[in-house]
Amino acid sequence: MSRFPWSSRPSCARWSALSLASLIGLTALPGCSNLTPDYIRPQWPVADQLSGNDAASAAESVQAALSLHNSPFATDPALKSLMALALEHNRDLRLAVLNIELAQAQWGVRQADLLPSVNLGLSGLRQTTASGGLSSSYSAGLSLPAIPAYEVDLFSRLRNLSDAARSQYLATEEARKTVHIGLLASIATTWLAWQSDAALLDLADKTLSTRQATVQLMQLRFDQGASSLLDLRAAQSLYEAARIARAQLQRQQSVDENTLTLLLGQPLPTSLRKAQTEQTLRFAELPSNLPSQVLLGRPDVAQAELQMLAANANIGAARAAFFPKITLTSTLGRSSADLTQLFETGKLGWSFGAQILQPIFDAGRNESNLKIAQASRAMAQAQYEKTVQTAFKEVADALAARDTFKAQWDAQAAQAQSEQDRTRLAKLRFTQGSSSYLDVLDAERSLFSAQQALIQVQTQYAQSTVTLFRALGGGWAP
Repeated sequence: MSRFPWSSRPSCARWSALSLASLIGLTALPGCSNLTPDYIRPQWPVADQLSGNDAASAAESVQAALSLHNSPFATDPALKSLMALALEHNRDLRLAVLNIELAQAQWGVRQADLLPSVNLGLSGLRQTTASGGLSSSYSAGLSLPAIPAYEVDLFSRLRNLSDAARSQYLATEEARKTVHIGLLASIATTWLAWQSDAALLDLADKTLSTRQATVQLMQLRFDQGASSLLDLRAAQSLYEAARIARAQLQRQQSVDENTLTLLLGQPLPTSLRKAQTEQTLRFAELPSNLPSQVLLGRPDVAQAELQMLAANANIGAARAAFFPKITLTSTLGRSSADLTQLFETGKLGWSFGAQILQPIFDAGRNESNLKIAQASRAMAQAQYEKTVQTAFKEVADALAARDTFKAQWDAQAAQAQSEQDRTRLAKLRFTQGSSSYLDVLDAERSLFSAQQALIQVQTQYAQSTVTLFRALGGGWAP
């Protein structure tokens, strides 16, 4: 059985024993260092189209969707101000940036392994001789350190490790973009919710004021015997229902404000507390035909692919461990038996050493490391495919939400208008004595619910636009 447990091993794996001279000569043979599997992007396990069926305009659709990456996330001044504060103070984004710096430094360490390091050293040794005397020796000069020695990267082990570290570094940059997009989307969504709370609270205050006046009127009519106790209690119940709604909205607004404070990394500025934002955020127009290719613009998809590339490079490094490893050490400097004469009469000396290590028996360590690298590559591919599927679902859900919320908005607006007309007519019939006050109360209750639902669906439509923008990977450009 072969010691090289991969199906398509290079032909140079057949060499069983090599001298140092013949091994160094292998550097002239092409292909021996190409131990990394060829990278081929996996077939996407999703449909070709996110929406629409016209493939003729696919290229234009891709460009239109990808243009979102550099377009402003929002045009409202108050919201843009909040986003600027969050980008400066949010701790999650700060951690993402620090992770980039960490990965960049780790990549720098791997790059440094490709080149020899040179040290300036000064050493001294004093010991007893066989005759009982003392002998001294001193040396100073340049050296390639013996530990760790410089490794000749004949089979690209170090190069593959460097490539893997570079891919991991680039993956952390894509992770930062994901955090960036998520932060901006969360700010926009929470800000819209906070503004919705304010609009609903304003509606509740107006309704509460109207119902309080109604209770006073019904109390007066009851005292005069013009209305029954049933009408009075119904008016009071409707008034208390408005008080309950107002208390709930005050609580929800406080929760949303606390969420904004967490996202901003600081308290909500006083100047923005009364700012009114647009109910519908304006973004670049999206075409009706969206191919799945637009998902390439999502940072999390790019991050998953970079992690797959890193795992692919690690396979090459694991394969290289089966081949001989060549290390070099050397020194160049002066030596003398007298420290004071080291740089005057000291002799010039040098040394050069090379070592070759060929794995013979390692109890299966190298094979296990290769299996680990191959399993990691398979896991990275599965994670990549899952990321693509998740991205596809998120965009498809956001597209469906955008379309259905718009239709719901139109219907809700029509219902609110109908309830308003109904309330007006019910009051008119009551004043004319052709209907009871219970009809008015029922109409007012339905009107309040319809007006609340209209504000909520307007907010949901605006938030669905933010969700779509986020799902398409837009808004990460600095």
